[in-house]
Amino acid sequence: MATYTVTFKQLLDNYAVLQTLTDSEIEVGQSITVASVAAPFNGTFVVYAMPKYEYIGIDTDGDLLFNSNVSIPNQVLFACTGSDVNRTASATGTITYTQTCTWVTAAQVEAYLAVGTITNPSDDYTLLTQATSAANAFCWRRRQESGYTGDALGTSPGGDCTLGVLMYAAALWRARGSIQDTFATFDGMGTASVSAMTPMIKQLLGISRPQVA
Repeated sequence: MATYTVTFKQLLDNYAVLQTLTDSEIEVGQSITVASVAAPFNGTFVVYAMPKYEYIGIDTDGDLLFNSNVSIPNQVLFACTGSDVNRTASATGTITYTQTCTWVTAAQVEAYLAVGTITNPSDDYTLLTQATSAANAFCWRRRQESGYTGDALGTSPGGDCTLGVLMYAAALWRARGSIQDTFATFDGMGTASVSAMTPMIKQLLGISRPQVA
């Protein structure tokens, strides 16, 4: 979860624009929570745009209009019904952005592991939920870093990504007790092969494979 300070606010034609003090990782289509800015800005909204220029309203077709001669950084735009508010400084206010990816569930990972029913509560089940959460967050972040900025947090982009996250979550669960990206082992006669972020998982997620000399 990240929180950003609001410095300016604006409401025009039922679209609100908030400017933050610093650059953010907020993405179009994601949910944000606005607090302490005053009504009607406060609440939970879905980000419609991240404009780089001054917002000046909508045209007769409902399309957003911007003044390309006035550049304004760190803006977040979302639909918000209320009376127009000219762009003005905001003495207080925050935007909270929580990136929670839920492409796969713990039940799906449990089924993929094929180890039978994992008792809840138990240490195994706690690790199962942790591995699931970590795999969802890590795989979503790696795809963002690879340019897939349109991914929704709540819906997997496809069956290939779903399988990739399942494979990664299962590898994390099986690697308990290991300080490397391998399955834990008591076999001292050899070195276990890397089994977490494998080339196959990267292929399924559509992210760059490691380069070698």
